[in-house]
Amino acid sequence: MATFLQITKETGARAGEIFNLKWIDIDTEAKTVRITPEKGSNPRILKISNKLVSMLNSLPKKGENIFSNYGSLSCTFERNRKKTAYKLGNPRLLKISFHTLRHWKATMEYHRTKDILHVMQILGHRNIKNTLVYTQLINGDAEDAYVCKAAKTVEQAAELIEAGFEYVCEIEGVKLFRKRR
Repeated sequence: MATFLQITKETGARAGEIFNLKWIDIDTEAKTVRITPEKGSNPRILKISNKLVSMLNSLPKKGENIFSNYGSLSCTFERNRKKTAYKLGNPRLLKISFHTLRHWKATMEYHRTKDILHVMQILGHRNIKNTLVYTQLINGDAEDAYVCKAAKTVEQAAELIEAGFEYVCEIEGVKLFRKRR
């Protein structure tokens, strides 16, 4: 499950495209994955992280497909999502799906590059209108665009960094961090 979610997060590919991945689609030397499109999209070759390469290498190679049972993956995801939503008392978590990660990837790539054509290529879209549906254009100047936190100790700073916060500055011995909402 973790490997499936990681590849979804890193590539922004559709769940069906990832489920249909074969071992020959992974190039561990070049750290790339070849995505065969669904829905008339463009094929694409995307970079993947060392972490994902390692996760893929740890999976058993039982057949030509990397993932063998989509129904099982989907049920496990839904069960874990329900448990987490209940445990955290956050029903909004129930709205998260595999496809949510595709939207997240599009938004984060646009935020990082400010290049909608780059995002279009990653998602494999043939029409920019489709990409605009996925990409939530971010107003970087909005006051509420960030969650801000302060750290007085190295341990607190490490926890914030592990939680995805980025260091901004230090004022009066207190380190300030921020993370996009």
